[in-house]
Amino acid sequence: MPGERLNVRGASEVGRFHGAAPPTLVEVTIQEGEKKQEDGACRRWLRKMCPCCCQRGTSSYDLTDKVEALKPLVPTPTPIPTPTPDPPKPDGNEMEVLALTVRAVDLLGSRTGQNRTEHHTHLFQGDELVIRRGQTFQMELEFNRPFSANTDKMHLNLRTGPLPMVSKGTHVIIPLTDELEDERWEAKVVEQDGNRVKLSVNSTPRAVVGRYGLTVTTCPAGGGGAVATHDADKTIVMLFNPWCEEDTVFLDEEEERKEYLLNDIGRIYYGTENQIGARTWNFGQFHEGVLEACLYILEKSEMPPSGRGDPVNVVRVISAMVNAQDDFGVLVGNWSGNYSDGVAPTAWSGSVEILRQYHASEGTPVEYGQCWVFSGLTTTVLRCLGIPTRSVTNFQSAHDTDVSLTTDVYLDENMEPIDSLNADSIWNFHVWNDCWLARPDLPQGNGGWQAVDSTPQETSQGTFCCGPASVNAIRSGQVFLKHDTPFVFAEVNSDKIYWQRNLDGSFSQIHSEKKAVGHHISTKAVGSDERADITHLYKHLEDSEEERIAVETASRYGSKPEAYSTPMAEDVSVEVKMDGEGPQMGADAKLSILVKNLSAQPRRTTLHSQVAVMYYTGVPKGTVKKEKIPVELLPNEEKTIDWVLPYQQYQDQLVDQAALMLTLSGRVFETQQVLASQTTFRLRTPDLEIKPLGDAVVGKKMAAKITFTNPLPRTLKAVVFRVEGLGLQKGHQVVVGDVAGHSKVTLTEHFIPTDVGPRKLVASLDCKQLTQVHGVADILVQEP
Repeated sequence: MPGERLNVRGASEVGRFHGAAPPTLVEVTIQEGEKKQEDGACRRWLRKMCPCCCQRGTSSYDLTDKVEALKPLVPTPTPIPTPTPDPPKPDGNEMEVLALTVRAVDLLGSRTGQNRTEHHTHLFQGDELVIRRGQTFQMELEFNRPFSANTDKMHLNLRTGPLPMVSKGTHVIIPLTDELEDERWEAKVVEQDGNRVKLSVNSTPRAVVGRYGLTVTTCPAGGGGAVATHDADKTIVMLFNPWCEEDTVFLDEEEERKEYLLNDIGRIYYGTENQIGARTWNFGQFHEGVLEACLYILEKSEMPPSGRGDPVNVVRVISAMVNAQDDFGVLVGNWSGNYSDGVAPTAWSGSVEILRQYHASEGTPVEYGQCWVFSGLTTTVLRCLGIPTRSVTNFQSAHDTDVSLTTDVYLDENMEPIDSLNADSIWNFHVWNDCWLARPDLPQGNGGWQAVDSTPQETSQGTFCCGPASVNAIRSGQVFLKHDTPFVFAEVNSDKIYWQRNLDGSFSQIHSEKKAVGHHISTKAVGSDERADITHLYKHLEDSEEERIAVETASRYGSKPEAYSTPMAEDVSVEVKMDGEGPQMGADAKLSILVKNLSAQPRRTTLHSQVAVMYYTGVPKGTVKKEKIPVELLPNEEKTIDWVLPYQQYQDQLVDQAALMLTLSGRVFETQQVLASQTTFRLRTPDLEIKPLGDAVVGKKMAAKITFTNPLPRTLKAVVFRVEGLGLQKGHQVVVGDVAGHSKVTLTEHFIPTDVGPRKLVASLDCKQLTQVHGVADILVQEP
């Protein structure tokens, strides 16, 4: 057999083997016989082991009993043999090729190595192998002897989930091939040096994402030999791949991939349509512990591992798991204004602390969040898993509770709002997400950006989640396409319909606003901190024929398809104006009401004015001021009415975001035209000023000074600062205590930068009397 080793030992070697006695001189008489005798197995083995003692001639021999022993000529003592090691025991391997086994596996997971660099995963912390599907990667195997393709057979096994199955794609068997082909699992030997072999492994662009365990199986090429399996005791993390054209998350533009996948710091917009604020958010998808937390969320969702290959499924599950409403997800929503047993939503500046706390507590939901926190978390998780994602803010965002695809406002006989019926609301702003996906499950043309919302508002198929809904479908009014397209359509493009209660208890449609919702839809621009307006992606131009067709097409699928009646003539308009960036916190709020008469006849009306403190979700907390304003207009006259809300009237009434809503309604006496308008505004809060001190160098201590001035004439109680900066310092809080009215607080932070490049130091202030106070400083960290 190949590789057979014959142990030929002469007579002079006998004394070196255990159990063999020294030779005694003997004489053997041999008589030739006539009958041929076959050797037994023992005799054949003896002849092979010691041919000199058991020779075979050309004829058959018989041994006779005629043996005469000769005594030694000179008596000598028996020598004591020298101790030697035991010879190898004869077994099957002595005559066969040594079985191939794996001694070690190197996944080449170094952050600076070829795998992590080519797969754009070098930003993740640690040396675990993190790769993207649909792309080749390398690994090295060390065997107990050189690998031979002619005599050895080998394949890799990747397993994920609690019950891996080949049919479900959760147990992948990767064979060796001579050449790699696209879109399939295969491996090829690309280098061999002695006992070491380097493999290039190719994965399919439809592979299940998640954490895989690896084993290597070896056996003889001809079959029939022993099969050996080596457990690598290492894991491979597989992610979606926006660089792979065959992956359904493929994004063609490199600059967009850098922004929507690799950028770990962004901006989230808030406020009102006329007072747009921005805050820096640390997404931190590559930060230590975040990848583990995101994979934990996938596991905790109880989503079948076989479904993790479809990004539509993954996005929908993450939308549900980011909120804790019905599945013990990551974050508890709270809009009550009472956050004493947790962290106020406005105090968070990033996702890292929330995700790590959730993972460390083995799935205990973190308290508390509101829409921008849910959106920031969703951006972090989806970017971490490899899906291009951005946070998106919609100003004047409708919340349609009855699937009418309109926002309905109910008034009584005296034009006063009927609070018990006004379930629909218009949020000052609402933050959700866009993620980039192909949609092979929808008609062609609906791929690209998809709206997904993790804020728990309404259930979708029994779960608090929303999306992914095709933005193209939303724009065209195709609300019959999944998932949750009608709800998102209403958020950005519904009309506000006013209904008045009649004396007999019935309701009549008295007015409609066609430009009420969906304004200044905003996201961070690619490659800069500027705001990009993407309203045109969600809706056609206001008053265009395409916009009207989309709205009325969508309304046919709502619960009130008859909502659109013949519009009545209108010649009086009312509009609310605001100077500059609007009123400041701690001062009187001043607005202007502009009333226009577009007819050649005089007009008279009485405006019912009501201002309510609001949650930013559009839900009123309570009315703080009501009045009636008589207005008389000459033909073609414009009149400006000053409107003032004194500080004393709102100082003890405000809730999160310091938002208020001014509702104006009235009826023109001469024409019975209904006037109706709702305007939201917020009281602006000051920013934190952050000034870096000293040079920013890796490993060198530096400082930053944070300054805050209380804008109120009253004391702020239990003030807490929260400070964090990716690559600068870990998030932590600093308890300041009480801050007197109009006084200044200065805080100096000392830290040692750890990462080179542009970094951001972010700080926020948290106290009950004043929210949404934050600041950011850009710091460029140099090499030492």
